[in-house]
Amino acid sequence: MPIAPTAEIVASARAWGTGVGAFNVILIEHAHAVIEGARDAGLPAILQISENAVRYHGGDIAGIARASLAAAAAAPVPVAVHLDHATDLRLVRAAVAEGIGSVMFDASALAHDANVAATTDAADWCRERGVWVEAELGEVGGKDGVHAPGARTDPEAAAAFVAATGVDALAVAVGSSHAMRTKTTVLDLDLIAALRAAVPVPLVLHGASGVPEPHMAEAVASGITKVNIATQLNIAFTGALRTALDADPDVVDPRRYLAPARAAVATEVARLVRTLDDVPGGPR
Repeated sequence: MPIAPTAEIVASARAWGTGVGAFNVILIEHAHAVIEGARDAGLPAILQISENAVRYHGGDIAGIARASLAAAAAAPVPVAVHLDHATDLRLVRAAVAEGIGSVMFDASALAHDANVAATTDAADWCRERGVWVEAELGEVGGKDGVHAPGARTDPEAAAAFVAATGVDALAVAVGSSHAMRTKTTVLDLDLIAALRAAVPVPLVLHGASGVPEPHMAEAVASGITKVNIATQLNIAFTGALRTALDADPDVVDPRRYLAPARAAVATEVARLVRTLDDVPGGPR
């Protein structure tokens, strides 16, 4: 089926009070694994390419973007491709030129007024081209070691930021941290509900790998729509790869150890998207 717009996937989930998983792609194996997991669950998913992943690929988004877009276009369920945590409008332009239809523009490291100005410029540029824009006001703990784990997004400030910038979705700080390897995060569900009431656009949870899965569902029921997950998939990928290499130390064909790693990620994705979709009592 055709590549699904992030805007449509997120709007549908928000209307139903469910969540949608957005999973970071580093290698093409990640993209195929996410699609396999979404297919097995019969649910949509979002492939995300971060600025860090682009840097890993030599600073050129073209290769990983084209591979991800081709994989999404061949998926039997709705799959979107999204640019995650772009801090430079040049990368946004390059992603859009490749056919990516949604971006997360992150100017949160700037002072507030500079963040508003930069995000407004990015949102205006994207709106003229029909590109869906996510942005960040409150800091998300742990990002590159510079954000405080206790950061929280103020609902009034969030509503004012969305009104000023015209963004389509807002990443909020509600207790999660990036790159967590243990599921010990306790989210502020009351704050999520207050943000949901104050902010007219979908809310995005970054750093969800550290959130226990039942708690993810509670966050969705409280008002989160898009849930970003990366480290949890990398843990599954690397664990399966290590097991495969330990089982056959003489193996040299990468397909022999990448296939079980891809399968492990697909299993994680299938369970996660089902968790996010099965949310009783969410805001509908």
